[in-house]
Amino acid sequence: MITYVDKIVRMRRDLVESRGEPPSELGKALRGMETNSNPWNISSMDRDKWAEGIEVKPFDADECEYLLFLGCAASFDDRAKKISASLVKLLDAAGVKYGYLGTDEPCCGETARRAGSESNFRMMADGLIEAFKELGVKKIITGCPHCFNTFKNEYPGFGASFSVIHHTELLAKLVAEGRLKPAERIEKRVAYHDGCYLGRYNDVYDAPREILRAIPGLELAQFAASRQRGLCCGGGGGRFFMEEEPDKRVNNLRVDGLMEAKPDAIASACPYCMTMLTDGLKAKDLYDTKGQLDVAELLAISCGLADRKLLKEQKAAE
Repeated sequence: MITYVDKIVRMRRDLVESRGEPPSELGKALRGMETNSNPWNISSMDRDKWAEGIEVKPFDADECEYLLFLGCAASFDDRAKKISASLVKLLDAAGVKYGYLGTDEPCCGETARRAGSESNFRMMADGLIEAFKELGVKKIITGCPHCFNTFKNEYPGFGASFSVIHHTELLAKLVAEGRLKPAERIEKRVAYHDGCYLGRYNDVYDAPREILRAIPGLELAQFAASRQRGLCCGGGGGRFFMEEEPDKRVNNLRVDGLMEAKPDAIASACPYCMTMLTDGLKAKDLYDTKGQLDVAELLAISCGLADRKLLKEQKAAE
């Protein structure tokens, strides 16, 4: 019953806000959130480039049940963009009424808060909440557990009252209702990694596994370090934008634990986790033989909505 994350964040807040001593490695990320509303500091005008060739309707409260909020990683990271493409194809196939803000989608500020830059977080949160209210947003689909946790558990303290659902929760519901029908076989033994802000923080353990079990041919591996006992990928708390000593990298330790299940591939449901686990696989020379895909990508492949090349790209030895 010892809590430590809140205490560490308060200590970071003292370093950043009171002493003006943020880690130098986080400088670009913090500046990027201030100037371009993303920690990569890429032009905000590039936020919707992942959708080139895909028709994604703008959000209209009168026509849309949900706002699709992808978050910075799924908008700017080249690998994570493929998750976004798979997700919107699944939503379209199921007839979900949703809309997207495009280049007007801002950063939720989660990395700033975890890194101790509370003033930046509050500025972003206040602005985003006010914008959502003006747009008439009632329900939000998120593709990122970090955004999901921030909207669900932290924004209410600033006057927000939105209903928030992670994409695995909605996709599991659509599969159960028969609105999405996985039919193509994926003959793989898959180890599912529980991201911290989806699992431990919000108890979303079953939905991703229900999706994977619904895919014909896919075997869901069972192993000890899962669910509540799962290990962090090492990307939370702003660490995604910082380097660690090679012998202390949490993502490498997490890959070791996942490999105990003897999987053909690793499934995840967070763009940050995907990058961290991919780097861990590369560090252990496993990248060419072990796939790393989001649950939404696997479902899209089985539903015939995504190219099976996603599997081949991630497992060259197939």
